[in-house]
Amino acid sequence: MPLLPKIVSWAMQSTKFLSFVRTITTFTPKFYLHVASSTPSLVLDSYCESSAHEGVYSKNRIIDNLIKSGQLNSALKVFDEMPLYDVVTYNLLISGHARCGFPKQALYLYAEMVLQGIRESPSTFSSVLGVCSNAGFYKEGIQVHCRVITLGFSLNLFVGSSLVDLYMHLRLDDVALKLFNELPERNLAVWNLVLRGYCELGRSDELLGLYSKMELDGVEPNGLTFCYLFRGCSNSKLLDAGKQLHCHTVKVGWVESNIFVANALVDFYSACRSLVDAKKSFESIPVEDVISWNSIVAVNADNGLLFDALEFFSTMQFWGKRPSIRSFVGFLNWSSGTKNIQFGKQIHSYVVRLGIDHGSIHIQSALIDMYGKCGDIESSVAIYESVSERTLACCNSLMTSLLHCGITEDVVEMFGLMVDEGVGLDEVTFSTTLKALSVSGSTSLASCRLLHCCAIKSGFESDTAVACSLIDAYSRCGHVELSCLVFNKIPSPNVICFTSIINGYAWNGMGREGLEMLQALVQKGLKPDKVTFLCALTGCSHSGLVEEGKFLFDSMKTLHGINPERQHFSCMVDMLGRAGLLDEAQELLQRAPGKGDSVMRSSLLQSCRVHGNEIVGRRVAKILMELEPDDPAVCLQASNFYSEIGEFQTSMQIRESAYAKKVTREIGHSLIEIKTSC
Repeated sequence: MPLLPKIVSWAMQSTKFLSFVRTITTFTPKFYLHVASSTPSLVLDSYCESSAHEGVYSKNRIIDNLIKSGQLNSALKVFDEMPLYDVVTYNLLISGHARCGFPKQALYLYAEMVLQGIRESPSTFSSVLGVCSNAGFYKEGIQVHCRVITLGFSLNLFVGSSLVDLYMHLRLDDVALKLFNELPERNLAVWNLVLRGYCELGRSDELLGLYSKMELDGVEPNGLTFCYLFRGCSNSKLLDAGKQLHCHTVKVGWVESNIFVANALVDFYSACRSLVDAKKSFESIPVEDVISWNSIVAVNADNGLLFDALEFFSTMQFWGKRPSIRSFVGFLNWSSGTKNIQFGKQIHSYVVRLGIDHGSIHIQSALIDMYGKCGDIESSVAIYESVSERTLACCNSLMTSLLHCGITEDVVEMFGLMVDEGVGLDEVTFSTTLKALSVSGSTSLASCRLLHCCAIKSGFESDTAVACSLIDAYSRCGHVELSCLVFNKIPSPNVICFTSIINGYAWNGMGREGLEMLQALVQKGLKPDKVTFLCALTGCSHSGLVEEGKFLFDSMKTLHGINPERQHFSCMVDMLGRAGLLDEAQELLQRAPGKGDSVMRSSLLQSCRVHGNEIVGRRVAKILMELEPDDPAVCLQASNFYSEIGEFQTSMQIRESAYAKKVTREIGHSLIEIKTSC
């Protein structure tokens, strides 16, 4: 998409700041000081101007000193008493308000400055664009970009760097890269901005390519550069590339001289599950570094090594190092993953005792997530309601907790609440809400399209997680053609994206198209995983592609080195049963892990009923009743089977036994969408 339409599509979403931009060309300046003027004809004029310059200069120095000492109100008081002021005065106040956490006031000061007719300097634009990027005022930032173009500051290095940062925050990396390439000179700071942006977007391959271009450009990297590169390798699990980078950093001396690079190495190796290398990197760091201690604790907890994590945790405190938020988040994440609520409660008590339960967004969101994943949704909601400020992280944690507990209607309601309260939305919000719609019984095409539009407007359509969730949601609504459109717009689809579209075809009985997509995946050089094969086998089962399914099942081990698991055997039993190959299905069931489970046998019994095979059906029904005597669906299925083959007495005995045990069956429902045009 060209640069200008992308900028306009964002800028047209807001009119508040635009009204100010329209007035600046017609406003008559009041009292301000010209920084540069023509040579005066009178000595008196020259003297007055010089005196005014000195007065403004001295006042600016006072304002600067007050802001640096944290006395913002006193600085404003001096400003209010000034009869004259210049661009430097406003620059000091704008940057001061931004540093003190008052971004809105900083923008108001900028608006006032322009209305006074004071022309911006590069420092002004750099500060204002920084405020827009950091505070999320993206629409206003794009309008400031228009002002930058009007005044001819686009090629200024500092203004250009701020614009690159703004569009990286907007996830419009193509626009950011275009602006970056247009800069006449590029220093280390702007290179690091681009590297950070690609790192946060998860574009690790392009990140390493940019680093190569940076070296060709003759720009020397610093410790921050390598931190971004290692984080990019961590995100994509690029172990080989990261090891090469490690060798390079050792050669240039950054590992020994920069503690942040050393800690980035610990994180990188742990993310790639290379714990031996992670511990070696940790051991090379001086013992007094508290960051590395918390890193290694979190690393072990994240990899499920709780006892090792606790040992490091105890040793860290023995050396007098205070555990940080990262250690506790690691422990809480371990509790979430293992559903060990007792250990999670102990960590909760510990952070309450230290007084950091209400002071950290990360702790609060981790606690919400831990209780939700452990099934205690009441505690999860209670912590969310106790939070003083509704942050995006806490809202997302509650959404994922509600989804985990199957409360899908509240997930959708939560999305609406976040929009109404202006909390903000990200890829996790959209992905979670779309998943809730997918599994909900009341999903509709209109609701999926509404969320899709929101994702496009927010700039998250190209995010992998959001795209996969959209593919899944559309396919479950029966609109696989829309799923294909979403898939085709993904710039570099990975295995997860291919698996999502193959699953979409399977849901809609298009097994052959799923196999073609699997072939495209392999031809692209990607390696299918267990889930990919499961989706492809499901498509074969629903489409009656028996021979293709058999070949695919056998190729898992022979061609791809993947051992079929219980789900794959279950899918094959279902496929063979549907085709009437009941003896073959029973033989395969005996080869399954644990000789099959109740799901496989239930599927086989249903096939016996359809094809009228009493011999296999009797054996399966008997074993099934022994495995699941209290399952209402099993009781009903077995009873119906015996009734169909004429053994009414056995059928009645099963039903009476189920009634005696008060076995109840959950009532299902169907949904038909009448109006699909929206």
